Amino acid sequence: MTTLETPGPTVGVVGGGQLGRMLGEAAAPLGIEVIVLDPTPECPAAPVVSDQLVAGFDDEEAIRDLASRVDVLTFEIELADQDVLERVEAETGTPVHPKPATLRTIHDKLVQKRELEDAGIPVPPFREVEDAADIREAIDDYGAPVMLKARTGGYDGRGNVPVESKDEAAEALESVAGPAMVEAFVEFEREVSVIAVKGEDDVATFPLGENVHVDEVLRETIVPARSSADATERAYEVARDVLEVMDGRGVYGIELFETSESARADGDSGENRAGGGEILLNEIAPRPHNSGHWTIEGTHHSQFEQHLRAVLGWPLGETQLRSPTVLTNLLADVEDERTAQLRDIDSVLETPDAHLHWYGKEQARPLRKMGHVTVSGREEDADIEALLETARDLEDGLTFRPE
Repeated sequence: MTTLETPGPTVGVVGGGQLGRMLGEAAAPLGIEVIVLDPTPECPAAPVVSDQLVAGFDDEEAIRDLASRVDVLTFEIELADQDVLERVEAETGTPVHPKPATLRTIHDKLVQKRELEDAGIPVPPFREVEDAADIREAIDDYGAPVMLKARTGGYDGRGNVPVESKDEAAEALESVAGPAMVEAFVEFEREVSVIAVKGEDDVATFPLGENVHVDEVLRETIVPARSSADATERAYEVARDVLEVMDGRGVYGIELFETSESARADGDSGENRAGGGEILLNEIAPRPHNSGHWTIEGTHHSQFEQHLRAVLGWPLGETQLRSPTVLTNLLADVEDERTAQLRDIDSVLETPDAHLHWYGKEQARPLRKMGHVTVSGREEDADIEALLETARDLEDGLTFRPE
């Protein structure tokens, strides 16, 4: 039986960005203490957590120090070093969730895709890339374009390069600057995601979200997704199968492509193109995910609370949708790095059922995620298109540019 005392249990988080900040906000009502480790002094999470250790994500001595002060370790960024976490867990006895082995799988996109394919999870056709000739061969087999991906280090679309023709292969590979893989380009009906939670004895899934990306960066999430009942159920099935492969408790952001029957390519060069009314796995994040931020207002127990419950081995909370909800990310519309400033916020503050989240980042950089806005309906059958229009209007009225 779960018991609370004062002080309550302490969770150590490797990473203190916006996800660490929202974990700290979710922890306080439950009496959970949070300590973060992040190389940036006064990181975004610092104002809302118990303490911050200023150290690199691979600083073994600092992570061992963190482990000595907490009941469980977790991470909010894939730059956490899985080998260090594995050694610290073995030497200190402080559990790490999700497990370092899962982080090792996720860290390398090629390893991730191979393990998932071996487990029978549907993924787009892919292959390892050693030189430009491999990309050109993939274009022969999959059709153009193909998607070239950095195997490690990519996030928010960074490290993903569409290759439109064989002539672009060498330049694209040079831009990735490291180990790479290539995938068939998925002609999808929509991009969706399942925020799934793996607890000690149970699994929970949040309602399916529909994601809108521009230039490979997530701009909007619409819940519930405008998918058919069959596609939605298939997405849940794939997500549950993914959790079977993952080791360790916590929240997992599972990004998927929903294709349509008309998505198959024409011509001989495209006959192996991914498509045809399927749900295909894109990528997995073993942590709370941007496409799940809507859960703070859209459900009774957010993805951040669920992550904390899960890593501590507590019972999971409710994941049912309160009412349709739309999220829009606030990306810095600046041309160069400058002190962060968000202007004209009154329109959001004055709009019923709109919620502003500011991440506390001191510097704005081009397309950097600085915050988000959610707009929720008041009824279960609220008009999702009207909510989306309101969210877009509010986002359009905000600016990071100086007067």
